[in-house]
Amino acid sequence: MIMRLRRRFMWMVAGVLLLLIVFVVTQLPAIGAAMILHPPHRPMMASPPPGCVEVSFNGAGVKLQGWRGHGVGNPRGTLICLHGVSDNRASGAGIMERFRKRGFDVVAYDSRANGESEGDACTYGFYEKEDLREVLDSIEKGPIILFGSSLGAAVALQFAASDQRITAVVAVETFSDLRTVVTERAPFFFTQDAIHQSFDLAEKKAQFRVDAVSPKAAAENITIPVLLIHGEADTDTPPDHSRRVYAALAGPKRLILIPDARHNESLQGDIWEEIDHWIDAVLQSPALQSPAAK
Repeated sequence: MIMRLRRRFMWMVAGVLLLLIVFVVTQLPAIGAAMILHPPHRPMMASPPPGCVEVSFNGAGVKLQGWRGHGVGNPRGTLICLHGVSDNRASGAGIMERFRKRGFDVVAYDSRANGESEGDACTYGFYEKEDLREVLDSIEKGPIILFGSSLGAAVALQFAASDQRITAVVAVETFSDLRTVVTERAPFFFTQDAIHQSFDLAEKKAQFRVDAVSPKAAAENITIPVLLIHGEADTDTPPDHSRRVYAALAGPKRLILIPDARHNESLQGDIWEEIDHWIDAVLQSPALQSPAAK
C-alpha cells in the first residue's frame, strides 16, 4: 500500500514537472520579448549635480525628465550624456560635473521607459534616436558632443549618422547590432527558434524593427570624429562589438581598449585624460575654427 502511494506521488510530481516544462517552453518567446523590451528598471533617486537643475524635454511622443547645467568660464559647446540600459541619468552626474567645469553646457536625461521618463518599451535606439533629435532642438550652444555608455553609446552612434548638428561622439562599450548582443546574452535554455520568436514578438509589441537597430550599419554614414572605448574583459558586450563599429566608421576614429575592464568599468584612471585630450583636439581642428563652422 505504501509503495503504491509512493509510486502515485512520484507520477504526480513527474506530471507536474512535465506540465511546468511544457509551459515554460511554450512561453519562452513571450518571456524573451519581455526581457528585450522591459529590462530591469532602476529608480531615479539622485539630486541634480552642482550647477545643474531639473528639466523636462519633449521626446518623440514621450516626456523625458533630465538635468541641465551651464558651463563654467568661456563657453565651449554642449555635451549630452546618454546612459546605459536599466540605468538613468544619475550615472552621468560625474561626467556632467567634470565637463561643466571645463566650459561645457551639460545635459542628461532618462531614456524612454527608464528612470522618470515616459515610454512603454526600450527599443535600443530605434525610437530613442528620435527622442534625442527632439532634445537637440532645445540646445542653444554648439559644438555638440554626445557622450554615451552602453545603450547610450549605441543611441549616439545611430543618431550621429543622420544629424549633422553633432560634432563628435564618445561611445563607451557600445553594441554593434541588437540582434547579435541579445542572442549573446540570452539564457542558455533559449533555443535559436525561441530567440527568433522573441524578436518577432518584441517587434510586434513595440512597433519597431530589430535589424534597423545597428550602430555598425550607422557607422558607415558617420564622418565626424568618434572615440570608442571598451573593456577587454567585457563579457556582457564583448569588445568585438566596438571593433566591428570601428572598422565600419567612415570618418576620423580611435578605439581604446582597457585591459581587465569588464562592462561598465572602462571609464577609470587615465582614460579621462585621454578623453579630455581627444575632445580638445576635435574642438581645435581647422574645420571647426573656420568662419563657416562658427
